[in-house]
This record gives sequence, C-alpha cells and structure tokens, in this order.
Amino acid sequence: MTRPRAYITRRLPDAAVEILRRDCEVEMWPEEQTPMPREALLRAAAGADGLLTILVDRIDQDLLDAAPRLRAVANMAVGYDNVDLPALTRRGVLLTNTPGVLTETTADLAWALMLAAGRRVVEGQKLIEAGGWGPWYPMQMVGQDIYGATLGVVGAGRIGAAVLRRARGFGMSLRYHNRRPAPAIEAETGAQYRDLDAILAEADFLVVTVPLGPETRGMFGAAQFAQMKPTSVFVNVSRGPVVREADLEAALRVGRPWAAGLDVFEREPIGADHPLLGLPNVVAVPHIGSASVATRTRMATLAAENLAAALTGRAPPTPVNPEVLG
Repeated sequence: MTRPRAYITRRLPDAAVEILRRDCEVEMWPEEQTPMPREALLRAAAGADGLLTILVDRIDQDLLDAAPRLRAVANMAVGYDNVDLPALTRRGVLLTNTPGVLTETTADLAWALMLAAGRRVVEGQKLIEAGGWGPWYPMQMVGQDIYGATLGVVGAGRIGAAVLRRARGFGMSLRYHNRRPAPAIEAETGAQYRDLDAILAEADFLVVTVPLGPETRGMFGAAQFAQMKPTSVFVNVSRGPVVREADLEAALRVGRPWAAGLDVFEREPIGADHPLLGLPNVVAVPHIGSASVATRTRMATLAAENLAAALTGRAPPTPVNPEVLG
C-alpha cells in the first residue's frame, strides 16, 4: 500500500518528524529560521496528502486549488487565523491545532510581562546601560505594586484561567470578562465576572487572552483605553490584531494605561522602528508566549500525532473541524 505523503513547512525537532515517518513519506523545508516562500509552499502542497504548518503559513483557497490530494492540515499553534477554515471544511480537509500544551507556558509569560512592565524592569536595565543610574532618591524608578492589586483577565479560556490561578500567591482581587460567565473558574479562583466596561475601570493589571475572531478584532481601541486607570498596566498575550496599535500608542503617551507589556503585534515581525518601541513604558517581546523548550517540542509532536492519525484513518487528538471526518 502506498504510504501517505506529508510535508512539514519548517524544520522541527527529530521527535516530531519521527512520529510522521512511522506512517508517512515525509519531506520537510530544511530551514528553521527562514520562512518557506509562498511558491515553494504551493509546489510542496501539490503532491502532499497532509501538511504540518506553522502560524506564518497562509492556508487559503489558492493553496487548496494547488493541492488536489490534500486531506489534512496540522497547524502547530492553538490559533488558526492563518487558515481559511470555511474553505478547508468545504473541501473536506481536516484542520487540527495544538491546544492545551502551551497553556501554562503562555500564562508564565503573561506574568513576566506584568512584572516587567509594572516594575519598570526593562527601563531600569536601559538606564544602567546608558550610564544614567545616579544617587538614590525617594521616587527613583517607582512602579506599580502587583501584590494586593486588582487583576482583570479578558478571555477566560485555558490561558486566562491559568493566569488567574497564579494570582492567588500575590493576594490579588480577581476579575474576568468572557462571552459568558464561567462558574468553574469562579469556583476555582474566586474571580468575579465583569462586563468589559467594568473590568477596564477596575483592573490595575489587565491581561488579554482572547482568541482572534471577527468579534475580537480591534476589541481594544481609544474608547477602551480611555476607561482604564492612569496607574494600570495592559498586557496582551493573545493576538496582535485584537488591539488597535495606533490607539494604544496614543493612550500610552498620555498615561492611560500607565504601561503595557506586549508579546504580539498587528503585523509580525515588527522592526526596530516600530512606534511602540520608542516609548519607555512599553515592554515588548517577539511573540514568545509558548517559547520554552518543553512546550515547543510538545507542540511539534502533537501536530505530528494529529497529522499521522488523520492520514492513516485514526481519530486525531485535537481536530478543529471534526465534522469533515463523517
């Protein structure tokens, strides 16, 4: 029997590749840091039964038209805004993702950004590097306390719940906003549900963990930032387009919110000339929410397990559109 053909669009750890090689003929883009050019992706897709993709690969109708054999796409990410899901579903192509495995790692990063932005960690390092650390004075490099503050989380999914759980050791008052109340989270953490306007007004630290979709794109703009406290810290570890960056820049310049910690941006990657990087009250990192060795390896192996299962008639662990399986 002919083995299915799988193509991996970025070099992955050997553990993930070997999972696919047990059941499939495997080809892989040899570069780890260099993206696969669009034309190369279309050529590879043309002969593939399955693709293992990453979040920068655009999986759309044009690709489907070039890939008559394609039966499954395993996206190595929780989100799949790089994928035209309706187009895949119409064609009967299965999409899988990698939820769950990056929850705790991304929640850790949200807290790193809260602490770094609230206590001016990066700004302090830059002060030292510039030779500006002079004699102590009472209000030198003062920041915002986290202990005892009010934490608001917008988006009470896996990552949002993990962020809230970590707050118990900081004696914080907990609030959350979601499309609907989440009694299980309230029972576990003691967090109180708030509508969006209320959580903006109450939170000393506001962490965004919503998925990107039509209802969340541009969710945070000038009107929302104007409702935040002048001492508040805004943290985004979800997706960049959830925030209108020009509005955030203007709001930070007038000090409402007081500071921001950002892992994601409207268009990635950003350059050194990005306007937000010129603000002293911004801590920015290059989309590293899931970037631990253990988590990225598990994401890769889960994506491989999904694709191998889909191409050999087994139930994949984490399907996005299982209705195509019949």
